[in-house]
Amino acid sequence: MGALTLATGARAGGVGSVETLVVVGAGPKALAVAAKARVLRELDLPAPRVVVVEANAVGNNWLPTGGWTDGQHRLGTSPEKDVGFPYRSTWARGRNRDINEAMTAYSWTSFLIEQGTYAEWIDRGRPSPQHHVWAKYLQWVARATDLELIHATVRSIAATADGWRVSAVDGDGNATEIAADGLMITGPGHSEKALAKHPRVLSIAEFWDLAGRRALPVASRVAVVGGGETAGSALDELVRHGMLSISVITPRATIYTRGESFFENSLFSDPIKWSALSIEERREVIRRTDRGVFSVRVQESLIADNRVHHLQGRVVRVADQGDCVALTMRNDLRADQVHTVDLVIDATGGRPLWFLELFDANAVDLIELAVGGELTQARIESAIGYDLAVSGLDGKLFLPNLAALTQGPGFPNLSCLGNLSDRVLQTTAARSTTANRHVSGLRVH
Repeated sequence: MGALTLATGARAGGVGSVETLVVVGAGPKALAVAAKARVLRELDLPAPRVVVVEANAVGNNWLPTGGWTDGQHRLGTSPEKDVGFPYRSTWARGRNRDINEAMTAYSWTSFLIEQGTYAEWIDRGRPSPQHHVWAKYLQWVARATDLELIHATVRSIAATADGWRVSAVDGDGNATEIAADGLMITGPGHSEKALAKHPRVLSIAEFWDLAGRRALPVASRVAVVGGGETAGSALDELVRHGMLSISVITPRATIYTRGESFFENSLFSDPIKWSALSIEERREVIRRTDRGVFSVRVQESLIADNRVHHLQGRVVRVADQGDCVALTMRNDLRADQVHTVDLVIDATGGRPLWFLELFDANAVDLIELAVGGELTQARIESAIGYDLAVSGLDGKLFLPNLAALTQGPGFPNLSCLGNLSDRVLQTTAARSTTANRHVSGLRVH
């Protein structure tokens, strides 16, 4: 391993010091926070230093190299839900209009204008861009904001007396440690997992790699396990191939279409009504509009293709059967069923708690104390506060991907990135201002 370098978490200068927020993953959430922080500084408002740690490219999960897409399929939401949307800042009374106007410099529309393609996009009816074009937009925002980016893979995260210590290694083996007052985790984790180790069972990463190289195994009968956006994109690709039958396996009664009327979308864009709903009402909204549902566009494509069928059940066993794969599916109200196919694609999506493996034992203990027990998804989700961070931790740990239940369904996705950045930065700025009023010496990391 190469030499260790140290990135300090605050600028020298005592009263003039600025908190450091480290973001793991250079996706839309990281870019939204970095862009808002830049705007705040330009308006002479307090904002933390934002450092983004990313192993690959900005917007990597929207590129073939990220393992979640081939880059050619289309964005499931409107691109106008960009890093500043909904342009309704609540950051500083009397300055919100200035913030909103300044954020438009990093909008999807501004990107198209600079590229010279705005009129064409309008004339074509505002189509959703392909994933690789969305990645180009995010990369454009990164350049426009002078994003402070560390190209490295995070290996471990430790708790310190006043925050976090993030240890990362770059492609040459050089180690870096970054001292952070706040930490934000983004992204779905790795996409290499599969139901079983079998040449005919593909992870979503393997599927997109083979599909991109036009090298998918020859198969007449294909099964896709999963009913969410990851499965929808895989099915959108499979219907372009010559399979005789395509089975979609989900535990739910049918394949649901994502609710996309004004009433559903408004809950994503503006979470102000969310706190008035009961927990069960919130779960119902999430089930209906976000988790385990296909977009209207994908659903219409599948309905028109008579090769696509739905099978209800949970896959509990994968076994060889000659040159085929036998899947045992379990339902509560009937006996197990076995379905035989030539190829299986595990499109069940990311692991929500993938990031926990990065924390050392002491950090895990602190988080367990904060949430009141073992680190389960339900327990962590219930502990997410208004600022999108785990309540009860001295060092802020922002987990927007787990904020849907307590704060609103738009925070884990692209639906209200402007609101997300407001909540994260309002917290860090408030803490920074309070700390600066009481500084008695120089902090050293």
